[in-house]
Amino acid sequence: MSGVQGRVALVTGAGRGIGRETAGLLASRGARVMAVARSKNELEETGVEYTVADLGTAEGCALAVSETQKRLGPIEIFVCNHGIGSAHEKVIWEQDVPAWDYTMRVNLDGPFHLSRLIVKGMVEQRYGRCVYIASTAADIAEYAGAAYNSSKRGLLGLMHSVSQDAGAFNVTSNAVLPGWVKTAMADRSARAEAEERGISAEEVWAERASLYAPGRVATPREVAEMITFFASEESSGVSGQAVKVALGGSS
Repeated sequence: MSGVQGRVALVTGAGRGIGRETAGLLASRGARVMAVARSKNELEETGVEYTVADLGTAEGCALAVSETQKRLGPIEIFVCNHGIGSAHEKVIWEQDVPAWDYTMRVNLDGPFHLSRLIVKGMVEQRYGRCVYIASTAADIAEYAGAAYNSSKRGLLGLMHSVSQDAGAFNVTSNAVLPGWVKTAMADRSARAEAEERGISAEEVWAERASLYAPGRVATPREVAEMITFFASEESSGVSGQAVKVALGGSS
C-alpha cells in the first residue's frame, strides 16, 4: 500500500510544471488531491479536484484551505509549491520596490498564511506532512534575483519553524530545492536572460544543462518523486531537512 493512500493532499501551484506533476503523482498513488492555482483552464486539465485562488492574499489562502476541508476533509499532506520567479527582477540597486513586495507576498507570505491554517489541523489530528518547494537559489543566489533569492531562503526558515513547532505531534516538515527544471516559469527567465545577453533561449538552456554532470536539467517528475516521498508515511524519520534535486550540481 502506498504511503499516501487515502490521505488528503493540498498542492499549490498545481496548474503546471512541478506542482501539476506532483498532484498527478500523488493522485496515482491513492491520495485525495486538491489542486490550487490561479488559472481555471490549467487546473481543469489536472484531472483532480481543484480550487481557483490567489495565494498572494490571505483571503485566497483561507479559501484554498476551507474548500479542501469542505470537499475532501482534514488536510494531511501540504505541498507548498506555488511561487513566482525572478524574470522580472533587476540588480539590487535598480530593483523596484513593488516587485520586491509582490514576490514576498506570493513566495513567503502565502506559505505562512497556508501553514498557519493547515498545521493547526495537523497538530489536532496528530499527523501531517508539509513539503515546501524552495530552490537551489535559497543556497546559492541567482544574479539579479534579490527578491526571489530572499523569499526562497525565507521559505526554508518557515519550513524549519514548522518542523520545530509541530514535530511533537507526528508532523514532519521538509523542503525540496530543485535546480534548473524545464518549466514555464524557468523558461520565462531563460528568455529574459537571452534577451539581455543577446543570445537565444536555447543557448541559455544549454548553459544551464552544462552545470550538471549528466548534461541535462532535472525533470518535473524527478522533483515530484522526492516531494511524494516527503509526503508519505515512510518519511516519518525525516524532518527539518532541505534536499536538492539538482543532478549532483550546486545550483
